[in-house]
Amino acid sequence: MEPVVKITSADVLFVLLGAIMILAMHAGFAFLELGTVRRKNQVNALVKIMVDFAVSTIAYFFIGYGIAYGVNFFAGAETLAQKNGYDLVKFFFLLTFAAAIPAIVSGGIAERAKFNPQLAATFLLVGFVYPFFEGIAWNQAYGIQAWLKASFGEEFHDFAGSVVVHAVGGWVGLVAVVLLGARRGRYNKDGGISAHPPSSIPFLALGAWVLTVGWFGFNVMSAQMLDKISGLVAMNSLMAMVGGTLAALVAGRNDPGFVHNGPLAGLVAVCAGSDLMHPLGALVTGAVAGGLFVYLFTLTQNRWKIDDVLGVWPLHGLCGAWGGIAAGIFGMKALGGMGGVSFMAQLIGTLMGVAVAVIGSFIVYGTLKKLVGLRLDAEEEFNGADLSIHKISSTAERETLW
Repeated sequence: MEPVVKITSADVLFVLLGAIMILAMHAGFAFLELGTVRRKNQVNALVKIMVDFAVSTIAYFFIGYGIAYGVNFFAGAETLAQKNGYDLVKFFFLLTFAAAIPAIVSGGIAERAKFNPQLAATFLLVGFVYPFFEGIAWNQAYGIQAWLKASFGEEFHDFAGSVVVHAVGGWVGLVAVVLLGARRGRYNKDGGISAHPPSSIPFLALGAWVLTVGWFGFNVMSAQMLDKISGLVAMNSLMAMVGGTLAALVAGRNDPGFVHNGPLAGLVAVCAGSDLMHPLGALVTGAVAGGLFVYLFTLTQNRWKIDDVLGVWPLHGLCGAWGGIAAGIFGMKALGGMGGVSFMAQLIGTLMGVAVAVIGSFIVYGTLKKLVGLRLDAEEEFNGADLSIHKISSTAERETLW
C-alpha cells in the first residue's frame, strides 16, 4: 500500500500561489501579443487572452479535468472542501497550464482570425485534445507510461510541461496558422516580404518580463506539495532563462524582439528536466533553445513563408520538443544530472505529444474552417480586428475626436 500523504494548509497555499503566478502569466501572453501585433489589433489581443481563459475554465471544469484525471466536481461543497480544499486549488493550478494552450495559439493566428471560431477551438482543445495527452503523461492513462518503463527502463518525464503544455500548444498553433493562411499583404507575389513591425517594443518587453517572473511559479510549484519543493528547479530555470537570453542576443544581433523571446525559449525548454539537470546542463539547454528560436523564426517567416506572428511554433513547439529530449540527455548522471531518465522514453513521449497536437488541431481547426471559416474577410482585416470585432481601437482617437 502507498503511504497516506497528509495534506496541510501550507500545501494549499503553496499550490494556490503557484496558480496565481501562472494566472498572472496570462497577462504576459496578452502584452507580448499586444506589443508584437500592429496597433489596429491590440485590443483584440487583450480580449482574446481574457475570454480564452474563461472559456478554458468552463471546458476544463466540466470535461477536460475529468478526461485527464478522472475527477469531477459534482458533489456538495462540504465534500469538495475536504483536505482544506487542496483538490480545488490543484484544479486551479492545472487549469492555468491547460489555458496556456489557446494563449499560445493566439499569438500565431493574430491579426486575421475570427473571434467566435477561435473560442470554439479553445473549448475543444482544452476540453478534449490537451487533457488526452495530459492524462497519458501525468496520470498513467492508457498504460503508455507503463509500456515505456517496461521497454526502456523509465517513464516519459516532463516535470513542468515542456512537451505537455508548450510543445502541444506550439504544434497546435502551427496547424492553425497553416490552415488560416498568411496575413494579406505579408508576402508579395513576386516573392517579396512586407515587414509588419511590432507596434510597441515596451509592451512586448513587459509581456516577456511578466511571463519570465511567473515561470518560476510554473516550474517550482509543479512540485505541488511544499515538502517536495526543490531549489534545483529554481536554479535550473534561472540558468536556462539566462542561456536563452544570451544566445538570442548573439544569434539575433541585438534585435529586441529576439532578446525578449530568448528567456522564454530557455524557460520553455527547461520545464521538462528542471528537477533533474545540473545547472550547467540547464544553461546549455536554454542556450540551444534561444538559438533555435532565432534561427527557426527567421526560417519560417522568410524562407518558408509561414506567417506565425509571434513565432509560437519555434518558441513553444520546437523549444518544447527540444526540452523533452534535453531532459533525457542532461538528466543523465553521466552529464551531472539526477538520473532516472531514458533518452528513448523522452524521444517517444515527445513525438507522441507532437502527434496528438497535430492530429487534434487538424480535426478541430479543419472542421471549423469547413463549417464557419477561420479568418476575417479582406475589409475586416484591413480595418483591423479591434474595429471589426470590438468596435473600438486601442487609443480611440477616432471615437473621441468629435
